[in-house]
Amino acid sequence: MSTGVSEFHPQLSQGVGYGVVVGVGFFFAGVMLALTYLQSKFTDMSPRSSEEFTSASRSVKPGLVCCGIVSAWTWSATLLQSSTAAYQFGVSGPWWYGVGGTIQLAVFGMVAAKVKMNANGAHTFLEIVQVRFGTFPHLLFTFYGFLCVLIVCGSLLLGGAATVNALTGMNTDAACMLLPIGIAVYVLVGGLRATFVCDWAHTVILFVIIYIFIFHSYCTSDTTGGLSGLYDKLQKAAVEYPVDGNTDGSYVTMKSDQGLVFGAATIVSGFSGIFCDQGYWQRAIASHPTSTTKAYMLGGLSWFAVPFAFASCLGLAARALQDDPRFPTYPNLLSADQQSAGLAAPAAAVVIMGKGGAIAILLVVFMAVTSAASAELIGVSSLFSYETYFRPQATGPEIVRVSHCFICFWAVWMGIWAIILNKANIDLGWLYYVQGVILSPAVIPIGLTVTWSKLNKEAVLAGPIIGAILGMIAWMIGCWKIYGTINIENLAKPYSALCSGLTGLLLSGVITVGLTLLRPDNYDFKGTRAIANLDVTAEPGSPTVIQSSDSGSDKEKEDIEAHVANVVTLPEDGIRLVDGSIVSRSVLQTNFKRAAIYSTILTAIVTIIVPLPMFFSHYIYGKSFYKFWISVSIIWALLSGFFSVLLPVWESRKEIVEILAAAYKSGGGRK
Repeated sequence: MSTGVSEFHPQLSQGVGYGVVVGVGFFFAGVMLALTYLQSKFTDMSPRSSEEFTSASRSVKPGLVCCGIVSAWTWSATLLQSSTAAYQFGVSGPWWYGVGGTIQLAVFGMVAAKVKMNANGAHTFLEIVQVRFGTFPHLLFTFYGFLCVLIVCGSLLLGGAATVNALTGMNTDAACMLLPIGIAVYVLVGGLRATFVCDWAHTVILFVIIYIFIFHSYCTSDTTGGLSGLYDKLQKAAVEYPVDGNTDGSYVTMKSDQGLVFGAATIVSGFSGIFCDQGYWQRAIASHPTSTTKAYMLGGLSWFAVPFAFASCLGLAARALQDDPRFPTYPNLLSADQQSAGLAAPAAAVVIMGKGGAIAILLVVFMAVTSAASAELIGVSSLFSYETYFRPQATGPEIVRVSHCFICFWAVWMGIWAIILNKANIDLGWLYYVQGVILSPAVIPIGLTVTWSKLNKEAVLAGPIIGAILGMIAWMIGCWKIYGTINIENLAKPYSALCSGLTGLLLSGVITVGLTLLRPDNYDFKGTRAIANLDVTAEPGSPTVIQSSDSGSDKEKEDIEAHVANVVTLPEDGIRLVDGSIVSRSVLQTNFKRAAIYSTILTAIVTIIVPLPMFFSHYIYGKSFYKFWISVSIIWALLSGFFSVLLPVWESRKEIVEILAAAYKSGGGRK
């Protein structure tokens, strides 16, 4: 096979591309409008309430939160970049990509438990920062929060638009602008709960398509020859195109130097993408306090199967089938730019299933983009709406109106932003690696804000700032020393990104912890536990909680009290829920300890116990072990589908029946 460059030949017409981007998008918007209407009419949960709109009344059950986590964390990169890693490094790529997103969710489960203990009334992580540390740290983390959303939105739209363009020939700029429109419609109407419901629908389609590719590739396809055929083709590919740094150049070994570096860069990028993203804080806030930890446990384990199973199937198949005449770039390999754009999975899908595979990959990438983008829209609107500088005593209805306006603005801006990045020749792969470079200095300080009472203001300011400066210096020096030239392309290569990401993450943490230990604070979290439910201010006589900071003046506190009709004292031994019930602090502390134990065990298994012995032994999979490895990915994907798709339905079966019964009675004219 030639090593020249060929265009990626579209398999579908532009009409199909526009039909999916516009038609399917607005179809889901219509479904969400109908579901939101039923919710408003037949339940007491209205998206006109700011608590319902931004935090789903803090009552979402673990199955649906698990589904939301899987959906929100399944970016276009989850499917496309993981497959590129499999295409480039072999079996280690999907595993390390999965590790780079799962252990962060497990660790964030600890943070989520602390959010419930120490700031259950918060709507954004920026509120917690402001109440605890004041204006300057709040402005610093506001910068990081919006920067994270920009990077994530760029990744989502660039990956999705590149796939749509490659498969249908649809204009990339048009895809960037049109993809967010349908999403904005249902987010506007239904708020966070609508994104959870839509996440469930998208996750159903995601797993169905993953199952189709898995069983067709491994069981029924004459093209692949089943698992045995794929293994033989990968062995042949290792002879023709060996992987530098892999044992014998093999694609079926965990001994991959490039794969290990990719894994380290992915872990850093993953921490940045979760801890700095309001979308994951929002899901922690929305979950029921007693099930937050369980939700993140299930979410992390369920998500791992998506890149592991999907990329082990299509990413490796792309490498195995690259000499097939139906390969979209035949007789050439995928170019470096095509790999960075994430086209390995679409190429394999076309070879294995023809136009049906192209349509399936188009749909699954579209689902990934829209579900993750909906989480970003509701998250960024909350970051903007709950700022306190322009109107610090805004009521719940005012918050909702501002959220609506900002969602409209951001839906347009994220499309424009993706076009700007595309014109600058920045693609999915570039943003994926650079994400950890830019955001990693903020990870540890953000996590400690809600978990460590000793953290002081000076440390929370100095850590991210000095860590970012040192990370930038390491980025430039690493790029120059390793690649010889500092340019846009080399800055986004794995070794450059890893130098900067690790420097920013670790030194920021060292500085933050070190300065705190020199002059520890003794914060009691009373201020963050008193963050208010703003909806009650719209209804005189309703109970509320004062939103305050320990550093606020007496006059400010008096003004807040004068604005409130009735004040409810926070319980000392627990937290008060929306329905008035109280969850004891001992239960929440138990959840935190459970999350700590779980995250430690999971991290040890997936980062050390499983991959490293195979790495250091230089083991190359035999055909039997390769079949076992793939079987594990299939079983994991089946279990993930159960937790993400069936568990939410089972947990909400009573509510579903009640709503359907009420709708039936209403439609029949019965009272």
